[in-house]
Amino acid sequence: MPLDAVCLNALVRELKPVLEGARVDKIYQPVRDEVVLALRGKEGTAKLLLTANPAHPRLQLTEVFRDNPPTPPMFCMLLRKHLSGGRILSVTQPSMERVVDLEMEALDELGIRSSKHLILEAMGRRANLILTDAEGRIVDCLRRVDAEMSEQRQVLPGLFYHLPPTQDKWNPMERTKEELTGLFAAQPEERKIVDVLLDHFSGLSPLICREMAFALTQDVDGRMMELDGPDVLTDFFWAWIETVCKGEFAPVLLRKDDQPKDFTYMPIHQYGDAMQMQQESTFSALLDHFYAQREAAERIRQRGSELIRSVTNLRNRVSRKLEHQRKELAEAEDRDLLRVRGELITANLYAMQKGMSVLECQNYYDPDGGMISIPLDPLMTPQQNASAYYKRYTKAKNAQKMLTEQIEKGESDLDYLDSVLTCIRCSEEERDLVEIRQELEESGYLRAKKTAKKGMKRVRSKPLEFRSSSGMRISVGRNNLQNDQLTCKMAYRSDLWLHTQKIHGSHVILWTEGAEPDVQSITEAAQLAAWFSQGKDGKNVPVDYTYVRYVKKPAGAKPGKVIYTTYSTAYVTPNPELVDRLRQR
Repeated sequence: MPLDAVCLNALVRELKPVLEGARVDKIYQPVRDEVVLALRGKEGTAKLLLTANPAHPRLQLTEVFRDNPPTPPMFCMLLRKHLSGGRILSVTQPSMERVVDLEMEALDELGIRSSKHLILEAMGRRANLILTDAEGRIVDCLRRVDAEMSEQRQVLPGLFYHLPPTQDKWNPMERTKEELTGLFAAQPEERKIVDVLLDHFSGLSPLICREMAFALTQDVDGRMMELDGPDVLTDFFWAWIETVCKGEFAPVLLRKDDQPKDFTYMPIHQYGDAMQMQQESTFSALLDHFYAQREAAERIRQRGSELIRSVTNLRNRVSRKLEHQRKELAEAEDRDLLRVRGELITANLYAMQKGMSVLECQNYYDPDGGMISIPLDPLMTPQQNASAYYKRYTKAKNAQKMLTEQIEKGESDLDYLDSVLTCIRCSEEERDLVEIRQELEESGYLRAKKTAKKGMKRVRSKPLEFRSSSGMRISVGRNNLQNDQLTCKMAYRSDLWLHTQKIHGSHVILWTEGAEPDVQSITEAAQLAAWFSQGKDGKNVPVDYTYVRYVKKPAGAKPGKVIYTTYSTAYVTPNPELVDRLRQR
């Protein structure tokens, strides 16, 4: 569900004790509409995420690692200038508004303590993150809104900040019980309860309104006529208001087929057995579990779409070329017929004349001595026709050797590009995509972009690091070049190497440090190998494992290509929760 005003209020109540009084150590902006504040408070360090993404705006404490761009965006630099080293004085939310105001105290450019406000507007497509000074004047914002974009409200540097215009609905926290009874009594009996609540009250999501209707009538589409008078709805709604005012919330994650589908601040029963409720310890933990995987996939999908398109086009081109070459090779395999025709024409020159289009003669190469029809070019002499067939035979003979080599190279290219597509789809950070593109440029598959300065050394990321439950180190390659480096340069002969069987995936190294690895560590390393592969969404994925000493890279092989012997196979099912638990932060 969207983060409605009540759910946001639950978050603010949860965050206030942690945030108020905490100092801002560092400020990051991983992507355009996300800001992360690294905080230090009485309870230790924490990371506060503020996101103005129109699809899922919110603020929360987060433990999910987010990769930062090499150069911080301008808005990030602005926040660092005004808020670094500052202290959070208060966290407030206007009643039933999807707005949170972080009031901070920091030193200005003259070294004088001044008040600043970092305001998150978590309102869908109009979501924004705005920095104002002590007087309420806008310093800057993530999304600038001018008069052409909105006549009602502009959000621009230099203007005074005003709350977004309110909807023409009731604030349930400001109404009396008598007013509620009068409103409900005036509703037509055939109206749905969910429509009555959504049309007249602010701060309520469709999920909560459906749950109220279900609680009263056992039907999410229950109507007013099914109630024993408007007082029933009034009493139920008033009890809900009292619960919200007391801050009695329960962070609930709704799952379907073991995948997070929705979340809210109260138990949900309308789905019956179709969804499972999972109680979370905090709202921040709930949001991490709900959004982490889908946001990572969304970021990679957005940033990697161009790269995927380029590699897919390359792959399709190679595939079409291979198909054409295989067809030519099949034709070249019939070259002996061309030689036979040339020799039969030569043997029958005495019986031929210029202008003939077909030669009917006995086939001396046929064990049965049958007749054969040989097509001729009537514009050529018999000698020229024989010579033409000999030339075609020689060409086909040479073509077979060349085509065999080209097909072998094409199949190698196709296999490599398939592995690159797997690396792209398993990428977790923007840096991974950058390095994959660099790999393609260095291998000659893509033209290098003219953005890097000459002489600049390309920075290589390190493999993904994990720790098994027993404490053994596990490394996972991010791309083919890193797979080569990890397996052929970094790992020792006594370490364990793992890779999915007959499908593309990352190289995984279980660092044994000379000891015998335990079964659980091998199983967990195999699950990581399955997760970072084409078998990510499968079950009982076969993963081969062997010692590094049995893994070799053939001379001239493509990046990431190795051969291995003396191996065992484990069958595992990838588990995203295990991947997250084993990851080294």
